[in-house]
Amino acid sequence: MKRNGTCPICYLRRLFLPAKPFINTYRLAPIDNGAGATPIMGWSSWNTFRNRIDEDLILQTAEAMRASGLQEAGYTYVNLDDNWHSSQRTQDGRIQGDPQKFPHGMAYLADRLNQMGFKMGLYSSNGTLTCEDLPASLHREALDARTFAAYGAEYLKYDYCHHEIMSRYAPLVYGIEISKAGQDSVWYGCDKARLGGMAKLMPDKRVEGGRHVSGLDRNAGYMEYDLPCDEAGDYLLTVCIRKKGSGYQKTLAALVNDRDVALYDIPKQKHYNYTARFQQTVRLQKGNNVVRLFNPIARNSDSAFLQYYHMAGELKKAAEEREGAFRPIVFSICEWGWNKPYLWGATAGNMWRTTPDIRPNFGWIKLIYGHNVKLYRYAKAGAFNDPDMLEVGNGNLSENQNISHFSLWCMMAAPLVLGNDVRKATQNLLRIVTNRDMIAIDQDPLCKSAKRVKKGRVDLLVRPLAEGKMAVCLFNRSKSAARYRLDLDDLRKDDYVDLPLAKEYTVKNVWEDETFATTPKFAASVPPEGVAVFIVQAV
Repeated sequence: MKRNGTCPICYLRRLFLPAKPFINTYRLAPIDNGAGATPIMGWSSWNTFRNRIDEDLILQTAEAMRASGLQEAGYTYVNLDDNWHSSQRTQDGRIQGDPQKFPHGMAYLADRLNQMGFKMGLYSSNGTLTCEDLPASLHREALDARTFAAYGAEYLKYDYCHHEIMSRYAPLVYGIEISKAGQDSVWYGCDKARLGGMAKLMPDKRVEGGRHVSGLDRNAGYMEYDLPCDEAGDYLLTVCIRKKGSGYQKTLAALVNDRDVALYDIPKQKHYNYTARFQQTVRLQKGNNVVRLFNPIARNSDSAFLQYYHMAGELKKAAEEREGAFRPIVFSICEWGWNKPYLWGATAGNMWRTTPDIRPNFGWIKLIYGHNVKLYRYAKAGAFNDPDMLEVGNGNLSENQNISHFSLWCMMAAPLVLGNDVRKATQNLLRIVTNRDMIAIDQDPLCKSAKRVKKGRVDLLVRPLAEGKMAVCLFNRSKSAARYRLDLDDLRKDDYVDLPLAKEYTVKNVWEDETFATTPKFAASVPPEGVAVFIVQAV
């Protein structure tokens, strides 16, 4: 006997083996929001000020960034982290700034920052509350995205506190309705759908058509409709379900033309009726449309991806709809690297945290570097690994440690977001974070991250740059000075290195600010817990 054309052994194998993750079976088009072509540069309130932020502090910080030369060096984002907003939403449900700390409102603050040449960044969380237990955006993505856009935000850090993992269970579907404003709906019973995987028709006397489809759980089965359309536009897609399972939530996705995903979050249900209707707006094209219904959640990573992807789409719409000249919103995914965001982050955002929060401790900074540097192949224009904000100038980091921290982040094409009190920044600290050669490496238009080609007491990192150049970084992990002999011909054997063959090279020592000509072999001294960084070009 076969079920849906599948032999019994194949059916049992599908039933008991783990389902394949959604992010591995569907390749959605990236959210092209026009933002963050190179890693962002700016400042964030979190590392130093936590919950001690207000309007005056933000404006004072912006003034200090302008006066100190940070703005001129490229630091243009002023990002408010958690605690910028009130614990109360407005009467129409919108997130609002803390009325005591930000008495003129967030739109006023954005205008002031814009007048000074800066961009305002805001913060929320992919959960019911933020990490500081303030209102967050899960289930309110569309409203909150438009609120942030109306305030003038051009960056959103989206955290992972109080998140909810979407259910791996799917509802029992007996049909769908398609309707457009002012027009009658069109009914499609479940017998009109193509079934795949574990999906199967089951008899059911309590629903229209006498049957429903089960087996849509865990990305293991699907039902697919062909929907002809005379006119492209937004349509209401109503999914009709048979109520079952009052003790657990359910998830259903509608994948439209292998491109757009609409999510149905179905709560625990009372059984006063046998059926229920759930609705989402989808965009259909003129002609035939293919709509696939299934539960996409096979792994927790699927849940995280789809929630972030949803918010990214709403932010893009909000930026496109707000009044005035188009200003894209950079979307920063901050789920701490739990669900391997480097595998899907480029589809859902502009940058993604690869690790837990950074600390002003050099041992911890080295741990973050050691993990993030392995992910070099995932960075590209508009999409970057984020090893978290800079701790340069915080804690008790030495000058060598500050220089190493900043250099490694630049080599890894990381966002450069300062976390210190820039109002008190010393000239020596400013010298580090405004080093124009290091910033040029970070902002290089190729947007390739550094690869660690040798690991040891001294790590050797290389990063291809535009115009045939290459950045080389020697990172001394030890607490004693080191002497290192470089062989550029040997480096060229690595497939990641794109350096022309030459008998002579021009080398700029970035931190010593000196340039010299050399053969492919030369030696360099590296201070304890320090770096030596070179920009190399064939003569």
